[in-house]
Amino acid sequence: MNNPIGWGLIGASNVARQWIVDAIRAQPDSQILNVLSSSEERGARFATENGIPAYTTDIDAILTDGNVDAVYISTANQFHCSQTCAAASAGKNILCEKPVALGIDDARKMIAACHDAGVVLAVNHHLRCNAMHQKLWQLLQAGEIGRLNAVRVFHANFLPQALQGWRINDPNGGGLILDSTIHDIDTLRFLIGSNPTHVMAMTQGGRLAHDGVEDGIMVIMRFPGDVLVQIHGSYTVPFSEGGVEFYGSNGVLIGRDCMSQRAAGRLFMRNADGEKEIPVHHHNLYHYALAAFSNAVRGTGQPAATGEDGLAALAIALAIRESALTGRQVEVEIP
Repeated sequence: MNNPIGWGLIGASNVARQWIVDAIRAQPDSQILNVLSSSEERGARFATENGIPAYTTDIDAILTDGNVDAVYISTANQFHCSQTCAAASAGKNILCEKPVALGIDDARKMIAACHDAGVVLAVNHHLRCNAMHQKLWQLLQAGEIGRLNAVRVFHANFLPQALQGWRINDPNGGGLILDSTIHDIDTLRFLIGSNPTHVMAMTQGGRLAHDGVEDGIMVIMRFPGDVLVQIHGSYTVPFSEGGVEFYGSNGVLIGRDCMSQRAAGRLFMRNADGEKEIPVHHHNLYHYALAAFSNAVRGTGQPAATGEDGLAALAIALAIRESALTGRQVEVEIP
């Protein structure tokens, strides 16, 4: 495919407004043609504010438009499966927000639908697109700190008022695990290059969230090679600097301020020679992800995170949720 890529936005969301509209327009020969919202008023306002020529409350207006080649789905999580399958049947390539679905069967259905239709399915796991994580991956692949022993992830922050809503009051699709911890899971899969075998977790609630929704979590995971990983996530911790620490037999790699949507982060190595900063040349995470997606649509390479990546992250997240609910260690099964 060498023609311009026409986009439809399925969901007039905050992430679309803040990041995706700009990222799509940063790609050569890409244009946004329509935006779907369940609210006509919201859709009209979104289209006007973002210079989009059309808006609709009917998904068929996007799926039957021959000029739309790809859709970005950022509606409520429970709609991801049905909308993805409908888009695939219409021959549209799909970039879907995480979690890819709320259940394993739905995620598998989405992957199969896109495979059968011959369209690209990508999941918007943006952290693996951070230049600092990519540099960290290179150093780990090169064995710069020897055999990996343990990892710590710090992804605790304070959820802004504008992003609360369903995140803190929906017991099914909301909560920290499927909204934030799932990004940590995907980042760990990317950096370590494997899936955890077992997980244990405890959650907090009631500081910001309610109705049984978690707003804080501590997770322990075991990866192949007897690597132990700890995750601390929260919606309720202001002034915290997110980061990662990788402990090896010959040294430590420390990433600071690298667990957000911003093109940020500083990387340090500590070993027998002392501590030194590793230079990182940052780029916009979403520009990077949309470039990879656009290339995949045109038949070159793969998206940054595939549907299969989204399925694996979901399976691990659901295992973490099960552990928190049951109070026991859970063995991870990746379909």
